[in-house]
Amino acid sequence: MPFAVVLILLVVGSILFHFLSPWTFTELASNWGMVDLTVDITLYVTGFVFVVVNLFMAYCVIRFRHKKDARAAYEPENKKLEYWLTGITAVGVALMLTPGLFVWAKFVDVPEDAHVVEAIGQQWHWTYRYPGVDGKLGEVDAERISADNPFGIDPEDPHGQDDVIVYNPEAHIPVDRPVKFLLRSKDVLHNFTVAQFRVKMDLVPGMNTFMWLTPTVPGRFEVLCEELCGIGHFAMRGAVVVDEAADFDRWLAQQTTFSEQSARAAGNATIGAAQYAVCAACHGSQGEGNAALNAPKLAGQPAWYLKRQVMSYKTGLRGVGPGDTYGQQMVGMVATLPDEASVDNVVAHIQTLPDNATVTTIDGDIARGQKLYTVCAYCHGGDGMGRQALNAPRLSGSSDWYLARQLRHFKEGVRGAHPKDYYGYQMGLLSQTLQDEQAVDDIVAYINTL
Repeated sequence: MPFAVVLILLVVGSILFHFLSPWTFTELASNWGMVDLTVDITLYVTGFVFVVVNLFMAYCVIRFRHKKDARAAYEPENKKLEYWLTGITAVGVALMLTPGLFVWAKFVDVPEDAHVVEAIGQQWHWTYRYPGVDGKLGEVDAERISADNPFGIDPEDPHGQDDVIVYNPEAHIPVDRPVKFLLRSKDVLHNFTVAQFRVKMDLVPGMNTFMWLTPTVPGRFEVLCEELCGIGHFAMRGAVVVDEAADFDRWLAQQTTFSEQSARAAGNATIGAAQYAVCAACHGSQGEGNAALNAPKLAGQPAWYLKRQVMSYKTGLRGVGPGDTYGQQMVGMVATLPDEASVDNVVAHIQTLPDNATVTTIDGDIARGQKLYTVCAYCHGGDGMGRQALNAPRLSGSSDWYLARQLRHFKEGVRGAHPKDYYGYQMGLLSQTLQDEQAVDDIVAYINTL
């Protein structure tokens, strides 16, 4: 009898939880209401079966519970019951599967006037490519992917020269217009998902997959990877911004094309030496850093990372978090660099500075730090030299006091606070693996040995 009561309470509790729970689908922001309908039908069919089966079990437990001198009737076959069960099951399965076939038929039928966006996934970030004025995307090849050509675009293909490249996890699309996402992976399986759009699709290495939708609500929607793609899978975030048509056209016109990126002149180290004079006041003439002025070592850091950080200060991604006093100071300093070319020049000069050893200031348990560093090594490398493809800067040879401060800032939300600082936000999530202050010191002490 107690078991039957538990079954009844399970059914009643499940029904109440479904209707009273605050957790449900996000608001629909696309044309795919068919998906919601299909999910509802599946839920109602399976829910009905759940209620009937459990209540029937409770009935059987009560009706046929043990009684003294009672005997069970042996009935190995009941064709009538089997026909009913088979028929009802077939109807239930058909009710669940049939709507999905209609959805899939529409899913593969992409409107001819759909706007095309290519979304590229790799561990652990998103980038995007749009057709240029010719309306066609250029050919790509994984063998052409490099630091200078991260999309692998064929430089000999004229259709690729005007391709708009967005090396950023945030994409824009126009509202109330069909959009076809072409999906490509550089490394492992990923899955491009925006919950409000209700459609998603896997990215398979060596294949081109796709999905389409018509966004109906302007706004900013988070992109998730819903295919386990490695240790940073949960932190692989991005966004799709749905704009009004005029706003989208304006945004697209401001982006860089492949030909513009290829033709961009390299930084001039000679000119950069003069512009670096402001930086030298804190970071030192040799980029060696100065702990007393809260200025980390710059020499030895890769050019791509230095440029990204300076541009992050210029565009307001860094130096805006609560309590980020030193970042706010940097915002004022980078204002002395008027444009991207001047940033390139300063970075080029820093690349000429000697990579001298830093002074060790952090003590910790190196053995414990080595174990903790296992997570970091996936991106920053076992030698701490960093990996551009994973957006991970060099750690070894850096100012250890600065590394410790940044880890604490990531953990506390001081750094990575801006909603568009995707890489900072990613580090904020991963830094939570360091449970306490001592863990930060231990891992930095180990990095000092690399």
